[in-house]
Amino acid sequence: MANSRRDKADSYTQRAHREGYPARSVYKLEEINQTHHLIKPGDSVLDVGAAPGSWTLFTHRELIKGKGKIVSVDLNPLNLNPVPPTVTAFVGDAFSKEIRQRLVEEGPYDAIISDAAPMTTGNRTVDTTRSEWLAEQVVLLSQEQLKTHGNLVIKIFQGGGQEAVLKTMRTMFQKAKAFKPKACRDDSFEIYLIGLDKKE
Repeated sequence: MANSRRDKADSYTQRAHREGYPARSVYKLEEINQTHHLIKPGDSVLDVGAAPGSWTLFTHRELIKGKGKIVSVDLNPLNLNPVPPTVTAFVGDAFSKEIRQRLVEEGPYDAIISDAAPMTTGNRTVDTTRSEWLAEQVVLLSQEQLKTHGNLVIKIFQGGGQEAVLKTMRTMFQKAKAFKPKACRDDSFEIYLIGLDKKE
């Protein structure tokens, strides 16, 4: 049986391994930040759905430059050893009452980033619905925890619902748009929604 492209370590996967990142998703954030300037040195950043930790590690190394802080939350622990000194990591549901309270205590934030994805079933309708729900929850979190002029990036599976999420974001931010980084796999139906300069 022939191997698919997904079975092979592509150039992004190989580069992530060389540079010490747990996953190739790091290069999606790299491109997003290069083109949209979401995060700067000294910022306070919330990473929702952070495990295994590539976005958190890249933010520490390259974006906040070891200054500021990162609050990371996921149902699973970060696969980083050691966890960078700028990082406070919570294991649990970001939208539960207990964890949300801890995120509030650490906030507010200059940027909220989320590469979170639901457990996929293979049923595209189910998967996109779950992804849309996740994106909506991160938007709600950003309404209360993102500073004025702050920035947001969230992953969502394309399935129609992204337009409704984007519409909400346009009421919150000076600019909101969809963006697909080059590091996304060709056959992926994920896209990123970016909100820039949160309104007062």
